[in-house]
Amino acid sequence: MAGAAFLAFLAAGVPIAFALIALAIVMILVSGQSVLFLSFPQIFFGGLENYGLLALPLFILLGEFMSSGGIGRRLMALALAMLGPVRGGLAYVNLVANMMMASILGSTVAQITIMSRIAVPEMERTGYPRDVSVAITAAGGMLAPIIPPSMLFIIFGVIAQLPIGDLFIAGIVPGVILFAAFLVVIWLLGRKHGFPKSEKVAVADRIRAVGRALPAALIPVVIIGTILGGIATPTEAAAIATLIAAFIGLFVYREMELSDIWPAFMRAAASSAVVLFLIAAAGLFSWVITFANIPALVSAWVQGLTSSPILFLLLINLMLLFLGMITDPIPAIILVVPVFLPVATGVYGIDPFQFGVIVCLNLTAGLLTPPVGTGLFTAALMGKVRAERLALLIMPFFLSVALVLVALTIFPDLSTGLGRILQ
Repeated sequence: MAGAAFLAFLAAGVPIAFALIALAIVMILVSGQSVLFLSFPQIFFGGLENYGLLALPLFILLGEFMSSGGIGRRLMALALAMLGPVRGGLAYVNLVANMMMASILGSTVAQITIMSRIAVPEMERTGYPRDVSVAITAAGGMLAPIIPPSMLFIIFGVIAQLPIGDLFIAGIVPGVILFAAFLVVIWLLGRKHGFPKSEKVAVADRIRAVGRALPAALIPVVIIGTILGGIATPTEAAAIATLIAAFIGLFVYREMELSDIWPAFMRAAASSAVVLFLIAAAGLFSWVITFANIPALVSAWVQGLTSSPILFLLLINLMLLFLGMITDPIPAIILVVPVFLPVATGVYGIDPFQFGVIVCLNLTAGLLTPPVGTGLFTAALMGKVRAERLALLIMPFFLSVALVLVALTIFPDLSTGLGRILQ
């Protein structure tokens, strides 16, 4: 009954946060435990009492400053200058720049939006098919959920009560593997579509590009370096990087004005409010399903299907890919983690960091699949390409994501090994 009520709320166009709250109310009424309503306000606001959540608005603000400060464009120019004359060079540069942006933004949709403005016109100008250029740019957005800082890792860490810095570390090796897989796909696409060669770059121009991009490259170095070095928490690293981005935009590149700061704060506040309200609703929903003993019931059901941790993760992969097709990653994490994480860790002995990387990558892949596909439709709109055509062109990248997910499922050390080495 509760599930039917939830689907009815969504079908009626009720926002996901309100649907979760309404579902919690329905479940309490059905169970007859009306005394739980007395704890509603405390549980709702208690879901936001987490230090790790402070990183979320700071990383969103960092993206706003980066977008208006000219940082992304200079990172793209640096990647192009360093590559040299290679067939399909600009496509590789697009992916390298996406990786750099992923290490700063942590948001797939924000990354696709910015890179579509920067990379697609330049690729089209040099002879690349527009639809293929948009597909490569959109696919690069799938690096955002696992290369730190990842917004999804922050939310997963808060819900799962895991150290966010350790989640960031868990995403580094899988992110590099996915990046390498995408390079292979671009090489194959280059042979099929006859990508043009990038021009030879003089040494002097390379030096100039490095000099111009050094301040921009400082941002991911500060974020990752301070976290890995134990100098700062993810929240503190986000605050430092945000100050650096503002300084660079205002006084180094001078593409930002003081008048741009307040609107950036307002946009970041509005985006943060939406996500934080959703997380608060998720805390309420998690509390109710835990009280109703739903994780234990799901655990018993799953154990009846298989006793193998690998088969369990493969089933989770399939379920998450489907879920990602019909809902955005943040609501999906909120629905999945409270139910399946206790089963994964308590019953099958799966490392929570391995589970987190698999969940976040799966759900981000869903951003580029119909029928919902926020990232897909964003890329199609920004690139002026039909979404159906774009979905077809992205398929080779999806196949590489699927192979990486299988590898992460079978070999847990890919996501947990680096963390153990750094301990």
